[in-house]
Amino acid sequence: MDAVQEEYDVVIVGGGHNGLVAATYLAKTGKSVLLLERQDHIGGATVSAQAFPGVDARLSRYSYLISLLPRQIIADLDLDLELIRRRYSSYTPLPGTTQGLLVDNNDDGITAASFAAIGAGADVDGFSQLYERTGKLARRLWPTMMKPLLRRSEARDLVGDDQLWDDFMERPIGEVIERSVQNDLVRGVVLTDGLISTYARAHEPDLSQNRCFFYHVTGGGTGDWDVPVGGMGALTDALARAADAAAVQMFTGAEVTHVSPDGQVRYELDGKSRSLQAGRVLSNAAPAVLERLLGNGQGTQPSPPSRPEPEGAQAKVNLLLSRLPKLKDPGVAPEAAFGGTFHINELYSQLETAYEQAGTGQIPDPLPAEIYCHSLADPSILSPELRGTGAHTLTVFTLHTPHRLLTEENNERMRSELQAATLASLNTVLAEPIEDCLLRDSDGGLCVETKTTLDLEHTLNMPGGNIFHGPLSWPFVEDDAPLDTAAQRWGVATGHDRILLCGAGSQRGGGVSGLGGYSAAMAVLEDDAAG
Repeated sequence: MDAVQEEYDVVIVGGGHNGLVAATYLAKTGKSVLLLERQDHIGGATVSAQAFPGVDARLSRYSYLISLLPRQIIADLDLDLELIRRRYSSYTPLPGTTQGLLVDNNDDGITAASFAAIGAGADVDGFSQLYERTGKLARRLWPTMMKPLLRRSEARDLVGDDQLWDDFMERPIGEVIERSVQNDLVRGVVLTDGLISTYARAHEPDLSQNRCFFYHVTGGGTGDWDVPVGGMGALTDALARAADAAAVQMFTGAEVTHVSPDGQVRYELDGKSRSLQAGRVLSNAAPAVLERLLGNGQGTQPSPPSRPEPEGAQAKVNLLLSRLPKLKDPGVAPEAAFGGTFHINELYSQLETAYEQAGTGQIPDPLPAEIYCHSLADPSILSPELRGTGAHTLTVFTLHTPHRLLTEENNERMRSELQAATLASLNTVLAEPIEDCLLRDSDGGLCVETKTTLDLEHTLNMPGGNIFHGPLSWPFVEDDAPLDTAAQRWGVATGHDRILLCGAGSQRGGGVSGLGGYSAAMAVLEDDAAG
């Protein structure tokens, strides 16, 4: 292990992708940077893992697709990262039938015929126009994501379309969905972009679903979601190489126990308590975790949280299959259906019912979920032997399974029940049980792994299992918000001058974007330039 200095220009708490981005940008300017990660490896949620004993498959264990990572960050840090664009946007079976909706990014004719097959031919134009409008929103606002924050009125003026702004930024998203398309399934497909890890209704007055929707349709100015070649671990590997080349010092197994406003950091490493001084501390942990660290000084009491505790609303289920399952729909090949996002039991009406069921403490039945098959786009995550057998991976992300359903006492049982509910929901749209396609590991167990929100809280230190570290924020501030400091202008302020957010809990954080890390680094450099 490298020698530990007593003082650093910057200490970063947490070695997820945002922490690595911030560390590398700052170290490249000559600053001394130390990154402390409590796990025995860096990467946080952007890791690949061999999840099943004796099975040579590197699964993206937590996060799995990339949309919000700016190409500028990839270029600035010279990251060796390849992203693949998927041909198909989505496939959604119509429950109780042998039909489904296939949205083909490369063939409008196939898409229109699929709309007609499910009785939604009248919605083709409305669906297309809705996403043309979100495309305009993305093109106008995406370029601002790597600049100091705009005020709300400035962002509205930049969009230059009052109706567009009101539909997506001021009014519940359910209103524009219901005006644009009429079919229950088509409405559900649109709404799902607003519900990933977000427990909300289409007409939620706090607009949490709108903010989630915005980030899902904005990435890269197009809203496309790309597959990282080699899995999400390839991003972490590329960032680690860049950080190492920039002389970032990185310690794993280092758990931070206290951060003080004057930049003192205490942590445990190799069974010893250690302390150091930082010019600035950048927190890649969730804001709620940072608040606890600030309250853990000797002789002090933790202050009451300044914001509600975060709550995730998803379970993640990883599967390894001997082959893709057969569909009930004879007109769509499994390779096409699983080539994009495969929606199951996500009618607009089903999503509302699922919300209500979860509100009474139940796992929704049927359970709404979304599926993605990494190995169709990028078979490199499988060994040559597995590829030769026709094996494939499936990643399932459930909706409307909020953290409030879980406790320390029921987590093991709920994990089993959520897994069973996920497989049962999938089986309702297949022509054969998914269990017939599951591979077995070297111990004879089925190759299926489920992670609850409480599992994420335990493993990744994400309060409530919220993958965004808390409620998502708009990519702008209100007109009366203070923008007096660099940290405020970049959306990374904490209330302590020497401590900044650099993770998903920053103003434009959330998702695999690196924007939290980039913004924190820019705030530090702006402050230094001002003297």
